[in-house]
Amino acid sequence: MSTATLYNQSLGPAGGRSPLAGPPPLRRIVIVGGGTAGWMTALILARPLIERGVEITLLEPPAVEVDGAGDGSTPWLRGFFDGLGIEEAEWMPACDATYKCGITFEGWSTRRGFERYFHPCASMLDNLTMRQFVHNVDARVNGADVHAHPDRFFIAARLAARRRAPKAPESFPFDIWHGYHFDAVLLGQFLRHKALERGVRCHTCHVTHATLAQDGSIAAVSTREGESIAADLFVDCSGSVGLLIEKALRTSYVSFSSNLFNDASVVLQTPIGDQLPSETVSTAMRHGWTWKIPLASRYGNGYVYSSGHCTKDEAETELRRHLGLLESDVEARHLKMRIGRVTRHWNRNCLAVGLAQGFIEPLEATALLFIQHTAATFLEYLEQGDLGDEAHQRFNERMNAHFEGTRDYIVTHYKTNSREDTEYWRANAANMNLSEPLQQLYALWMSGKGIAAAVGEQTLGRGYPVFSWYAIMSGMGNFPDHGPLRAPNAREDLYSMAEIDDLLERSSANFPDHRAALRSIAPRRTGPSLQVYFF
Repeated sequence: MSTATLYNQSLGPAGGRSPLAGPPPLRRIVIVGGGTAGWMTALILARPLIERGVEITLLEPPAVEVDGAGDGSTPWLRGFFDGLGIEEAEWMPACDATYKCGITFEGWSTRRGFERYFHPCASMLDNLTMRQFVHNVDARVNGADVHAHPDRFFIAARLAARRRAPKAPESFPFDIWHGYHFDAVLLGQFLRHKALERGVRCHTCHVTHATLAQDGSIAAVSTREGESIAADLFVDCSGSVGLLIEKALRTSYVSFSSNLFNDASVVLQTPIGDQLPSETVSTAMRHGWTWKIPLASRYGNGYVYSSGHCTKDEAETELRRHLGLLESDVEARHLKMRIGRVTRHWNRNCLAVGLAQGFIEPLEATALLFIQHTAATFLEYLEQGDLGDEAHQRFNERMNAHFEGTRDYIVTHYKTNSREDTEYWRANAANMNLSEPLQQLYALWMSGKGIAAAVGEQTLGRGYPVFSWYAIMSGMGNFPDHGPLRAPNAREDLYSMAEIDDLLERSSANFPDHRAALRSIAPRRTGPSLQVYFF
């Protein structure tokens, strides 16, 4: 199954085009707010709807010039561009973008041999090593002395360690479903250009408030310029202010602050050399963590922290010290984060997308995935003409489950940490404000019975596949304390690490240097289908 097919499936039949010939039930859609959320949503809706007579207008304030902090994506961004028929050769140079093999987590664990680990993007080649990885980890959970660190089992980890791009030549049959690093401001500008090309209308104005109809839905939005703009559907991409979904419709909000303590960040840019990494690096700090994201022309750096444990000045000083910039006049930007979600992402005739619907801190780079998933799922309902009260309920349940599943995976990074140097890390490890499914997953893991079946069926660990859960639990060294490890028995000692090393070493030789790959970027070939089995 190709990434384009995966993306198209998320849009419904035939990549978002309804099998019905009739017109869609909504004739005019107004999107309030631009940026990546607004323009990505516009492009997802535009492809099947504009040619069928739907008018899509995006209202945005005048642009403010600012450099992006450096952002990352999950592999689903590749599916987004595949579905739109936009080549990497077109969008990546325009957005200072680079390839992403995965994320290295540095210093989150103090357990010997597990001080760092890599969360890989999936590859077809993982089908040849995944069973061995899960088998060894389950044996290690039960006290056997077998290799159970994730980094030696995945091709993406090898590529990242060697600064190689996850782009193999046509002769190599194994694809990697990679992510990207990019400048989010430039990405928003690029998406804006493509949306306008495809028929989306743009109106520059300052939306101030909404006027409600007698039934409680939104009748129109008003602007500072004195306009009143009506529509059948309003999409709230106004950011964390939630101008429509919260301020107008008074949709309630669920905070995740009892699970996730971080609520602020400070960002800085630094130069980058000729050697270009193909990974995000997340390093644990005293009161949070830093990201280091390689763009084509610079590094984006940020410190995500808890303002309840340190001040903004302390956070900036710690970041500057970490980057060797204590005496530098490089400007830092401070940002606040609100972590949580609205209870109803689709409320009456308003759909909230992006920060307006919620946000989970950027540890696993899920922000764009939420935008894609929300807009594509709504389009699926719209194409089916499924817009009644029951549809609203099913949609909101799906979105809430997505947020909560992602939250649980992010919480696991903090809950399983073994640092004791600050109250911040001790409080995270001691935090018992965990969802019931997450508690069940931890208990099953520690029981030694294995979590592969439950995660594979998505009865536990919703939203993340088997390899992700095994990577984080084993990568953090989160194993029961059995005392000294015992020699493995014949059933446990089945696989040769030397053979796995040889396979991955020979395979990694097919992939190019990252910087060289960007220099020679060309329209992407149609390659073999990506099929990654997660048990």
